[in-house]
Formats: sequence, C-alpha cells, structure tokens
Amino acid sequence: MQLSDYADRYETVRFERSDGVLQMTIHSQGGEVKWSVTEQGHHNELGLAFADIARDIENKVVVLTGTGDNFIAERAMGEPMPDPSLHDMWDRMAREGYAMLENFLAIPVPVISAVNGPVLIHSEIPVLADIVLAAEHTEFADTTHIAGANNVPGDGTQLIWPSLLGPNRGRHFLLTGARLSAREALRLGVVAEVLPADQLLARAHEIAAQLASRPMRVLRPTKMLLIRDLRRRLRDELELGLAAQGLALV
Repeated sequence: MQLSDYADRYETVRFERSDGVLQMTIHSQGGEVKWSVTEQGHHNELGLAFADIARDIENKVVVLTGTGDNFIAERAMGEPMPDPSLHDMWDRMAREGYAMLENFLAIPVPVISAVNGPVLIHSEIPVLADIVLAAEHTEFADTTHIAGANNVPGDGTQLIWPSLLGPNRGRHFLLTGARLSAREALRLGVVAEVLPADQLLARAHEIAAQLASRPMRVLRPTKMLLIRDLRRRLRDELELGLAAQGLALV
C-alpha cells in the first residue's frame, strides 16, 4: 500500500505527507466536519482510511486533525439513509463502528491527535491517539448516546472514557452528557497539552518530526507494546457493546 493508492479515495479525509509524517484531516466538502453516517460518510470512511494508513510502510507518524474551529461538533442534517430498514442500517453501523476503532488501534506507528475544537460526536476517537493535543476552545462530550439520543453507549465509549477518567467520573460523563473543557481534560490526564488554536498543528508536527527521526525498528515495537492492553480490552468489550446498542434500537 502506498499513499498514491488512497490519497484521493475518500470524500471526507484529506492526506498530506512529508518526511514520513502523514497528516490526516477530516472534513465535509472541504469545510468543518458535519458528521455523516452514509456509506460515503465519516462513519464508514474513517475505518477504511485507518486500515489503508496501517498498511502503508512509509508512514512513520500520523497526525489526525479536523477542519476549521471544530473537530466533530455537528451532524450532517437531512442526509438520506441508503438502508432499507433500521435492521439493515444497524448491521452496517455495527460493522463500521467496529472497524473504526479496531483499525485506528491497528495503526502500527505513533498517532498524534491535534484536536482543533469541540468534539461532541465520537469523542472517543481522538483520545485513542498516543499523544493528544487540544486547542484551548476544545470541549469533549458524548452527545449521541444516553444524554443526547436515548442510545446505549456500546460502541467503545463504555470502555474508553471510564478508562481515561476513572470508573466513577467516566460513568458520570457518559450518563449525563457532561462537557469536559480542554483545561479540565489536561488536569485529568486525557490530553497531554493545551495550546492556542493557531499553534496546535505546528506543535503536533514538531512532536511528529521528533518521533519520525527514530528508527522504524523502535517505533513499531514501542507502539505495539503501548497499545496492546487497550486493544485486547476493546476486542473483549466492543462486540457485546454493539450488540447491546443494537438491541436497544429494536
């Protein structure tokens, strides 16, 4: 797999690479992300894109970021669903949801999230990165499950947020839809650094360049060791969680 094989494959992801550092920018028609769950939307394309990135041996470090002032703050409203029924839709959602997290964690090199603003939908995605940087105006929340949509948080959020925040605070976060500011996320250890928005990407690339100067024989085994326990726990939890989420929709 080479960058030329997937650089123009996706409608919602843009790629740039220099000196082994791949920047992956999510967007909607070139602008801020309006989260889409169609077959050409972010929910499907991210998992596929992560798989392509993982197979490209020229990638030494990955920088994941969004567009404009938001990472993922809004849904795409009024988009047509291609599925003939709720059952068909959920079969697709579960398959894509599993691929999105599993393939993200399968990227065998360090990943840096440069969270460029509020992430209120699938907030577990950027915080799964090895290094998480956030713009000062960033907020984290889970608005698509219990608090916002009467939906079961079974798509990985049930493991990831309690692991990061601690069991009690994590349950509070998911059950109430509480918003976590960038500064509070820093205090709690969810993010590594909080920066002015105009300095965020530069700092991400500064760290990425330092890591990319290391030999691949060091980067890949280190990533494998650091992520091993989380991958195992996610595999144990994700299928059951997605099944519970699907049952609640019946």
